[in-house]
Amino acid sequence: MTTILSAHNLDVAYSTPAFLRKRVVRTALSGVGLTVASGDSIGLVGGSGAGKSTLLRILLALQKPDAGSVTFNGRPVEPGPASSLRWYRRAVQYIPQNPAASLAPGMGVERLLREPLEQLRIDGDHRSLILDALERVELDKRLLMRRPHELSGGQNQRVAIARALVPSPEILLADEPVSGLDLPLRNTVLDVMEQLVHRDGLGLVFVSHDLTAVARLCSRTIVLSHGRIVEEGPTAAVYAAPSTPETCELVAAIPRLPAFEGVPNE
Repeated sequence: MTTILSAHNLDVAYSTPAFLRKRVVRTALSGVGLTVASGDSIGLVGGSGAGKSTLLRILLALQKPDAGSVTFNGRPVEPGPASSLRWYRRAVQYIPQNPAASLAPGMGVERLLREPLEQLRIDGDHRSLILDALERVELDKRLLMRRPHELSGGQNQRVAIARALVPSPEILLADEPVSGLDLPLRNTVLDVMEQLVHRDGLGLVFVSHDLTAVARLCSRTIVLSHGRIVEEGPTAAVYAAPSTPETCELVAAIPRLPAFEGVPNE
């Protein structure tokens, strides 16, 4: 597979304000890098404060690293005016953790999906692009006139995914997209995302605390701890034989059903 999105040796440090007597510097990222190709699915896991959100902001060109670089098909990517980043916003799209916070409550589904097409100045038949995105996330076109409060949590999350799909991106960056869903809705959303990777060939960076979701969806896993990559590799191998204490702790925390009489706990 040909690499599309690359991050190289990213460093980020945050410090307390200068007026404080004791200045504290916290390393958010140190020497972090990753590559994403078409059809690639990468799980990004780690505890709170591991650096996942900072890395995602840099990949979204919302924050500039202190050192290192991001490229898309060899073209440098860094924050700038909206007009200078339209090409990148078309190619790399974001799926938020909480669709309720990202979907304007006063807009119907059709208007929500049309907005990025207009903002990114994408030509063509917008109605067809919207209907195609709805079909890809398995939503009925009869929902087009409904507003977010008239939809279920799973439907809203799929609207957020459809909104990311309408510009026809090559890469999706997903931030805990199933964390607020119950089990049936979670499985529905994961089914949709599996199709986007395996059927449509989109690249995916999937940030999650849910290691069972990562195991199902991602072919590779990167484990972050205190801003550093402590382990990475094929997901099955990382989970089966974790080689660092941080990964062992994450794997040990995966929920398992209690054993019942006569039924072993796998």
